[in-house]
Amino acid sequence: MTKQKKTLGEFIFDNQSAFPYSTGELSKLINAIRLAAKITNHEVNKAGLVDILGDAGNTNIQGENQQKLDVYANTKFIQTLVQRGIVCGIASEEEDDFIAVNSHDGKNNNSYVVLIDPLDGSSNIDVNVSVGTIFSIYRRISPVGKPVEMSDFLQPGKNQVAAGYIMYGTSTILVYSTGRGVNGFTLNPALRTFYHSHPNMQFPETGSIYSVNEGNYIHFSKGVKKYIKYCQMEGGDRPYASRYIGSLVSDFHRNLIKGGIYMYPRIGPEQKGKLRLTYECNPIAFLTEQANGIATTGAERILDVQPTELHQREAIFCGSRKMVEQLMEFIATED
Repeated sequence: MTKQKKTLGEFIFDNQSAFPYSTGELSKLINAIRLAAKITNHEVNKAGLVDILGDAGNTNIQGENQQKLDVYANTKFIQTLVQRGIVCGIASEEEDDFIAVNSHDGKNNNSYVVLIDPLDGSSNIDVNVSVGTIFSIYRRISPVGKPVEMSDFLQPGKNQVAAGYIMYGTSTILVYSTGRGVNGFTLNPALRTFYHSHPNMQFPETGSIYSVNEGNYIHFSKGVKKYIKYCQMEGGDRPYASRYIGSLVSDFHRNLIKGGIYMYPRIGPEQKGKLRLTYECNPIAFLTEQANGIATTGAERILDVQPTELHQREAIFCGSRKMVEQLMEFIATED
């Protein structure tokens, strides 16, 4: 008889004592994210049946057009976290500033802040491509009982106590880490329950997939260009396969399972990164390192970067250890 897989709730309960500062608060927070993921998943799965596709008619702080599902997911995650009274602050890619959250007693006694990209890759919804939610959790550094401060959100990624993502695709999977490895949970749509389907997820030491938007190739540095050419050349295990979906969660998840490298170098005349450090790069880097991979800006470890702005952009290269090390050799030699 096949052994019944643990539910996400059971897994959280069984491992609660291993969480940093174990008080049950972090467990409740992850459970709240689980609930918001189920609600968002239900709406994503109705795309095409109800009026939730296309532009919402607004732009976010980055000047990007908001999709209707961006707004929906943002609202649902914020509402769920606020109503449960388990965070002292929330920062979202879709909000101009952070949101201070008071405890139910009117004070700010909670210990955690959440940074979230509510619907990564939402422009792909109209063509039925997988999208996701990315989240990052920190303990506040401002005094408990006082209003949350910007400094609570501008911590380097190495201070994260948990991070993860939810991918809404052919199946819906929640992947997260509290600093003790990476685990994945797949949603059984009939039972509306997440089951532990991917224990101890690890990047293969190397892989054969490189993921990058080659439409920006002309703007890449010499080292990155040479690495891409290296990936395309015959010899050894090469040429590698080029796979780029355009949804960070989807590209990362595939590479985590199969082995590969994800790259979003600096682009444009000013050579700036595109992905947000606090909402995207840091949680993805945290998961990468917990899964025995490497995550770097090309110049330093992602998790060591000190954020200076809430919506700061950064370059990121992450994935299988040997592939990222090979890239870094090209960058060190050519740039």
